[in-house]
Amino acid sequence: MEKSGENSTLYVQMFGNFSMIWNGRQLIGGTKSAETQFAWLMQLLLHNRENGISRNRLEEILFEGRDIADLHHAARSVIYNAKKKLRAAGLPDVNYIVQREGVYYWTREIPVIEDAAELERLYREAENEEDPERQQQLYLEACYTYTGEFLEVQTGVVWAAQEARRYRGLFCACVEKAVELLRINQDYIQMQELGLYAARINPLADWETVTMEALISLGRDEEARKFYDDTVELYFQEQGLRPSGQLMELLNKLGAQIGHHYAVLDDIQARLAEEGEGSGGYICSYPVFQGIYRMIERIMERGGQSVYLMLCTVVDSKGNPMKDGAMLEELSERLGEAIQQSVRRGDAINKYGKGQYLVLMLNTTRENCKILQRRINYHFIVGRQRTGIQYYVNSVICTPDRERIV
Repeated sequence: MEKSGENSTLYVQMFGNFSMIWNGRQLIGGTKSAETQFAWLMQLLLHNRENGISRNRLEEILFEGRDIADLHHAARSVIYNAKKKLRAAGLPDVNYIVQREGVYYWTREIPVIEDAAELERLYREAENEEDPERQQQLYLEACYTYTGEFLEVQTGVVWAAQEARRYRGLFCACVEKAVELLRINQDYIQMQELGLYAARINPLADWETVTMEALISLGRDEEARKFYDDTVELYFQEQGLRPSGQLMELLNKLGAQIGHHYAVLDDIQARLAEEGEGSGGYICSYPVFQGIYRMIERIMERGGQSVYLMLCTVVDSKGNPMKDGAMLEELSERLGEAIQQSVRRGDAINKYGKGQYLVLMLNTTRENCKILQRRINYHFIVGRQRTGIQYYVNSVICTPDRERIV
C-alpha cells in the first residue's frame, strides 16, 4: 500500500500491526499503541466506513467484560477523547466521527486508503477483468497487498478473528489464480517470487510447491533439490512437525521431475560420494533418513543384519520431555553433537524435531545400544546438570508385505 501522496489522505494498515499514517507521520504503530481504546475505536470505524458500526456493537467491543454502569457515557468519553487526539495530531478540524440513527461512521471529509479494502478492490477488479495480462497483474498486486494476518494482535477478538480468516482466504484465492495465469504464461521467475512470498506471509500452507515447480520449470535443478531438502528440514526441525501429506506428495512428485545432464558413470559416482572424510555418524535430513531405513528393510529380507532404531529425547529434571524454550534449543544442539561423537561412521542420524533425534544403527546388538547410550550421556551431561535424555530402542524387522513407514 502506497504511504506517500496527497496530504488529505489517511493511510491505514490492518494487515500485520495496525497503523495510521497522516501526512507522512505515523499516528499509531506497533503492538502497544494498537491495544488501546483509541486504536480499537479507529479500527472499527475505519474498517467499517461504508456501513458504519452500531452504538451497541461498538460498546460491546470497547468494554467487553467490564462492569460499567453507564456504557453510553463511557463510549461518548472514548469518542470525545479520540476526536481531541486526532485534532492534536494535525488532522483537519472536522467532525471525525458522525452518528446517524444509532450508527457511528468515519467522516467522508477525510478520505481513507486501507490495505484490507485495497485487497478486496483488486480481487473484485481481477475477477471481472477479461484481459488475461491485466488480470494477472491485478491478482499479483492483491497478493503483495496482503502483508500479514488481519490485526494479528487482536486474534482473541471475535470480529477481528473472523475478518482474519476471510482475508486469509482471499489471499489464498489470489495466489492460486495468479499462479495459474503465471503457469499458462510460463512466467516462472514471478512464480518463484510469489511462492517464496506466500510461504513467508502465510506459513505452513504448502506454498513451497509453487516455488519448487517454478525452479524445476526454469531448469534450476540444483536449486530445486536444495529447496526440497530445506523445506522438509524447515517443517521437521524449525516448526517441530511433519509437512502435510499433500505437501510431501507434491514435493516428491516435483522432485521426481528434477533432471540431470548427460554424464559418464565416473562423474556420477564422484558427485555421489561424500565430500570430505566425514567424522562421526552420518547426519541427514528426514527424507534421506527415511530412504536409508526403507533400503535397510529391503536388505534385511536377505537376512544376516541386526539393525536397531533409537529415539533420543531431551527431558527435564522430572523426566518429562521438553517441548519449547531457549534452553531446549541449546540442549538440542548439544545432544546432536553428543550423538555424533558417540556413534559409528556407518550409523545414520536425523534431528527429528525439537529436542529429538533418531539414530539408525547397523550390525549391532541391544547390549551395544546400551553402551552407546552411556557414551552419549558422557558427552551430553555436564556437572550437576538436571536435564537428561530419554531413550527408546526398537529392533528393525523387515516387513515386505506392508507399507514401510518410519
